[in-house]
Amino acid sequence: MIDLQIQGDVAHIRLDNPARLNALDEQAVRDLHEAYRAAGREGVRALTLTGEGRSFCAGRDISGVDPRDDDVLGYLEGLVAPLMRTMAEFPAPTFAVAQGAALGVGLGLLIATDVVYVADDAKIGSPFAALGATLDSGGHALFFERLGAHRALDLIYTGRLMSGEEAVHAGLFSRCYPAAELEQAVQDAATTAAAGATQAFVASKRLIAQLRAHRVGLWDAISAENRAQAALCDTADYREGFAAFQEKRRPEFRGR
Repeated sequence: MIDLQIQGDVAHIRLDNPARLNALDEQAVRDLHEAYRAAGREGVRALTLTGEGRSFCAGRDISGVDPRDDDVLGYLEGLVAPLMRTMAEFPAPTFAVAQGAALGVGLGLLIATDVVYVADDAKIGSPFAALGATLDSGGHALFFERLGAHRALDLIYTGRLMSGEEAVHAGLFSRCYPAAELEQAVQDAATTAAAGATQAFVASKRLIAQLRAHRVGLWDAISAENRAQAALCDTADYREGFAAFQEKRRPEFRGR
């Protein structure tokens, strides 16, 4: 159900259970977590996450789950949250594409990815009103941060799903493409990133994470940027970038 392929410097992870709209049961979450750990051990310089079929990920697979003895905390806190943290801290730029449904845990996978491209007809939102449940996997934080309290609660109360085009226009995700162009767009972006200065990208990734987690003020953020820039001076890619600029040639980054 979880397919990992390494092609050069890029890892490709695919959710491959289209009959279930790539919904994730407990074992699938474990397998996905291991795929990210395995990709990290390979030292890749970019990673893509895709879903097979007409949907990216419809969330948790609740087939066969009895709500009377459902260990939802074990699933979310014990499995999904650690997976999302591993995804967010992956030591290289990460990219995801979403077509069709990206709901619940599926939305969480996108939240934990650096750059997200969505199909114009993707479905983003909170369908939980019909289940008597609440939005999970970071959805409240995403909606509040990007949409504000009123629009977040409107989506939650009504269960209305945003299209991919609407979600990008609202600032939830990066770019929107027709579904037929989506995967090629993300492959091109990952390939470009994999040829770049990986350590510098990871430094920016950590700075953004710090800003989001701690709401760092302007001057503290500038100080953190300055320290990150100073640390990068010791990398081979920094020296190569400077030399290439001075010599008026294209840099050849090695991710070191």
